[in-house]
Amino acid sequence: MFFQRYYLDCLSLASYMIADEQTRKAVVIDPQRDIEIYLEDAKEHGFQIEHVILTHFHADFIAGHIELKKAVGARIYMGRQAEAEFSFQDLAEGDQLILGSVKLSILETPGHTPEGISILVYDLNENPDQPKMILTGDTLFLGDVGRPDLLASIGVTAEELAGMLYHSLNHKILALPDETLVYPAHGAGSMCGKQLSNAAVSTLGEQRKYNYALQPMSKQDFIEMVTTDLPEAPQYFVHDAIMNRKERQTLSETLSASWKAFSLDEVLEMLNTDTQVIDVRDATEFAGAHLKGSINIGLEGRYATWAGSILDKHAPILVIAEDEERIEEAIMRLGRIGFDQVKGFLKDGLNSLKDHPDLVSQTKRISAPAFNELDEKTMIVDIRSQSEWEAGHIEGSVNIPLTQLQERLNEIPFDQTVIVHCQGGYRSSIAISLLEKQKYENVLDLVGGYKAWLMTAVT
Repeated sequence: MFFQRYYLDCLSLASYMIADEQTRKAVVIDPQRDIEIYLEDAKEHGFQIEHVILTHFHADFIAGHIELKKAVGARIYMGRQAEAEFSFQDLAEGDQLILGSVKLSILETPGHTPEGISILVYDLNENPDQPKMILTGDTLFLGDVGRPDLLASIGVTAEELAGMLYHSLNHKILALPDETLVYPAHGAGSMCGKQLSNAAVSTLGEQRKYNYALQPMSKQDFIEMVTTDLPEAPQYFVHDAIMNRKERQTLSETLSASWKAFSLDEVLEMLNTDTQVIDVRDATEFAGAHLKGSINIGLEGRYATWAGSILDKHAPILVIAEDEERIEEAIMRLGRIGFDQVKGFLKDGLNSLKDHPDLVSQTKRISAPAFNELDEKTMIVDIRSQSEWEAGHIEGSVNIPLTQLQERLNEIPFDQTVIVHCQGGYRSSIAISLLEKQKYENVLDLVGGYKAWLMTAVT
């Protein structure tokens, strides 16, 4: 049996390819939208990707099932409760997919979503009676379980899904042997749970022992536990969950349509419309010089997650980057979360502004030592999440999470110096750019964020 785990760190996404070494038939589970990694591995090993399985309708990324279907003719499989525009083979409890000496057997494990499934993987040459591993999708994570609230806005309550999750875990997954290897669809950093581990694999025995959500408890206690203290879900999650149900363009088709260079004059016209101009350079470069009215969302951070949280999913997008390679990456990573409305990019990037100093803006920044010496009256805006703020904050700061900033601008005065910070500086650069776009002039970015301030406060 061939088994390969692929991990996309920027989305904390794990996908898998399983193949039979004799028949050369392969299946891909929960693929990312840019499918070249699977095609390259299949070609290298001489595999034919005949099947693609989605464990559920993902909310945090657009899956590559349509891409694999169009590229290699792979057949799409989903749980029998799924409803989609595209054709697929539904999978019910106990259904099997045989690839020579490899057997995949289905468990229906709703809870994170109604249509969720888990996949038991048997190596028939090794042990035909006991699964070697289980691919749990977003039902069971390492150290956590899938949050049940992401579909509450489209007709299923979090409490109902939490009850389903309790049953899936306690009456199906936990009935498996302790030595069963557990491979989930997400790792640490994913917003699909509370406290996911960064490990790649565990055993069911280890999870039974250490995973807080698998400890003995009543169904009601479980429901209360998994529906409280959940992190705020990014705004694009519902959009992606719906888009994953649709028959749509492939990523390569949307990338091709987005590859268009616009002159500076054309971009300036776009800034006067609803077009969102994003500068994907890092915060230091952006602070040094940027086009007035542009929004900074750096590629080096969790770019897709924050782009999906900040940008309007319906309004056109234009990219500013230092070279074509970074432009392509920026557009592709937006495509991974279904933001296919990119119109193009600024021709020659910031070089196009060298003869137009009036169009250039610089971000005012302040170091932590200089911040501690300030005597003038300032407003300190902490744009971290509420839970981060509650865990520790600068005295007198106002907590306005970045995801709420654009709706709470009325709380930030124009006639007062405002210092903005996050934990390390990535999110505050986004926030400052949003405030500058709204014509705030007396705003400063605290360099290094709360971490830098804490170091000066301690020393």
